[in-house]
Amino acid sequence: QVQLVESGGGLVQPGGSLRLSCAASGSGFSFYAMGFYRQAPGKQRELVAIITSGGSTNYADSVKGRFTISRDNVKNTVYLQMNSLKPEDTAVYYCNGVEYGGSQSWGRGTQVTVSS
Repeated sequence: QVQLVESGGGLVQPGGSLRLSCAASGSGFSFYAMGFYRQAPGKQRELVAIITSGGSTNYADSVKGRFTISRDNVKNTVYLQMNSLKPEDTAVYYCNGVEYGGSQSWGRGTQVTVSS
């Protein structure tokens, strides 16, 4: 069974930065794509950024130019560098992994709060 564990969330002032990490552990898995989604109170979960094993990336329009996703395939870890954070970035951020067979795994989430 695969486990995804996020870390790096917290409270930051507007304009600040945070770096999220998501480490995958377990056996018998191989993720084609890994990424982060977020869910703010009263809103649906939305894609933030995703990266494939080959390095292709996709970002939500709202974070383009501010967030950067990267991946260490050896460590089965994905990172999300978040710069120029805004109050509207406040949400629970969830790690997601999609295996080559299509199975998906989710982390438990980490809270990011952007407030002065």
